[in-house]
Amino acid sequence: MLTERRRPSLAVRVTAICLVVAGVMAVVAGLISTRLVVSTAADLTRQTMSDQADVIAGELSDSRLGIRRAVEILRGQGISVVQRQRNGSLVSADPAAVRAARQAGIDRVTTSSPLHASVEIDGDSLLVEARSVEDQTAFALVRKAAVARGTGRALVGNIIFALGIGLIVAAIAGLLLARRLSRPLRHTASVAASMTTGRRDIRAPVEGPREVADVARSINDLADALHRSESRQREFLLSVSHELRTPLTAVKGFAESLADGVVTGPEVPGVARVIDQEANRLDRLVSDLLDLARLGAADFRLDLTDVDLNALVADASRVWQSRCESAGQVFRMDLPMETLVTHTDPRRLRQVLDGLAENAVRVTPAGRPVVLSLSPAPGAAVLQIRDGGPGLSEEDYRMAFARGALHSRYEGTRPVGTGIGLALVHGLVTRMGGTVQAGPAPEGGASFTVTLPAHPHF
Repeated sequence: MLTERRRPSLAVRVTAICLVVAGVMAVVAGLISTRLVVSTAADLTRQTMSDQADVIAGELSDSRLGIRRAVEILRGQGISVVQRQRNGSLVSADPAAVRAARQAGIDRVTTSSPLHASVEIDGDSLLVEARSVEDQTAFALVRKAAVARGTGRALVGNIIFALGIGLIVAAIAGLLLARRLSRPLRHTASVAASMTTGRRDIRAPVEGPREVADVARSINDLADALHRSESRQREFLLSVSHELRTPLTAVKGFAESLADGVVTGPEVPGVARVIDQEANRLDRLVSDLLDLARLGAADFRLDLTDVDLNALVADASRVWQSRCESAGQVFRMDLPMETLVTHTDPRRLRQVLDGLAENAVRVTPAGRPVVLSLSPAPGAAVLQIRDGGPGLSEEDYRMAFARGALHSRYEGTRPVGTGIGLALVHGLVTRMGGTVQAGPAPEGGASFTVTLPAHPHF
């Protein structure tokens, strides 16, 4: 099995991203800047030559500056001077400049039509500025464009140096930013790792940017939720252990009495009945636990068929009417005129009704009512088990179906079950495509309402 390749840290990734972004920006800015600098340098050189040509033309017109003096001044600046004589001949110490002036069209220059041109001579790009002094004479200033490009290269070099400094600054800034971001994340990861070992007493520091702080806050909320859930599970296991121990103790005690011969003669059938009752109690408890554990599994089976709800409620009512009469309670059944049919598992639905009815009978005092009702709703059937017991608080109604919640709350103050009955009811009704809700009953106690999709059957 191949081991997972070590992934780069957040600090490395953020630094790399900053460098890549800065590098792309540097390349784009460099390309744009180079083009602008080179073209600007050439334009500035051409403009300078044009201004020089205009000045020399004015000086020559006023006869205050001889052409020889102009040639000496401009030669030191890398500019060649070409003079057009009255007879049309071109005179210059630089043959390439003569060729450039002729190719640029110095012959066509007049006082009203100066010349601005760029020509190629022997692979060199030359800038030409020509002016006419009189109608018969003219001169041209010729300079290699490479001089302008050299100025541009110098400027580009400075820009590249500045961009390199920018890349270094971006790398440092990215590293500092990455460390600032990764520090709270490392703390949060450390807390999460500690939680996997079972610790619930540590919390992640809520610091850093909003998103990082949200992660830490979520981890802390998860730790609180796990603590509450595990505490509830421990309480639930303790209550189930207690419920299991009680019938086991009775079974074991009576079985030992039979084995030791303490119970003999006519007392044996009574002891046997107690053992049978406690064994059945154990069987129901274990069955409920198994059903609750299997509810979330994909292989939990429902045997679906069309169910006559009126008949199912009537059958259940006969059993619970007898139980209520034995406890001195008043039992009432309400059925609609029309027959309601739903597509569900009749055994599981009866298990739901029996579980809710058993809770109602357990908490209802003698003389108070227990009601089992069925009523139609648009596209649904509503099953209700209501009682005249002490009822629950608003908070209790909201958490009634949480596993073991009511058991831990009321143990010692009123009769309670194992703490799994209502949780099992909720799971079964949900798997059957229905809903179950808890609320106050008009009889003064609690009401548990099961709603299933159904239709009238005529």
